[in-house]
Amino acid sequence: MARRLGRGSEPWRLIVAGALLLAVVGGLLLAWSDYRDRHVVTKPAEAPEGPAVTQIVTARIAGMSQLRVARLSGIVQASASDTRWGGFLKSGRVAKMPYAVDYTVDLSGLSPRDMAWDPETRTLIVDAPDVTADTPNIDEGEGVVVERSGVLVTREAGEALGTRVSRAARRAATREATSPERLAQARELARGAIARTMGAPLEAAGQSGARVIVTFPAERGRSRERWDQSKTPAEVLGNRQ
Repeated sequence: MARRLGRGSEPWRLIVAGALLLAVVGGLLLAWSDYRDRHVVTKPAEAPEGPAVTQIVTARIAGMSQLRVARLSGIVQASASDTRWGGFLKSGRVAKMPYAVDYTVDLSGLSPRDMAWDPETRTLIVDAPDVTADTPNIDEGEGVVVERSGVLVTREAGEALGTRVSRAARRAATREATSPERLAQARELARGAIARTMGAPLEAAGQSGARVIVTFPAERGRSRERWDQSKTPAEVLGNRQ
């Protein structure tokens, strides 16, 4: 049977209600702060009534554990169309813009369990996380409109075309960056970058010439039985030759 709260529990009800109220208020303040930063014009502090100027609205710096291993860049062509007034007004735009996509590997979760040392061949095996493609960076400022269509293009239609062209360019760049061929190329470059990262402490610990083999999740079908894991990489680094 459910236990009823007596009079002595009234303070707990107030504490719980207060905590819920604080959580709701905090969430609303965060939502408003994000909306203000993104959508409300910020006036200069020294002249709040003056015109809007170019300025930094927010700036946050944080540490990163991602290792950037490759970059895909080039030119993307994107097109978009717009129809208004029941199909009477039709317009279109084709633009070319530079783009870049970075490939990273998150090493923050890498632990000794993801590594194995073979003392006979002096080989360190690293089971690394997979390579991921970041969100494409489309340089619209350097873009060029190569084709326009439409007798009359309203301001709303022009804004819609710009947004749709940008989205189409981002989708095309994402498809290219995440294609099997591009990911395979990025993994090969990542293999070398991670091997150099892991090889540096081995070199400093006196294991000059030690081999580093990097594997990714799709390559983990091999057996580990032939690798001697009696010593962890930390123990290897601790016992300098």
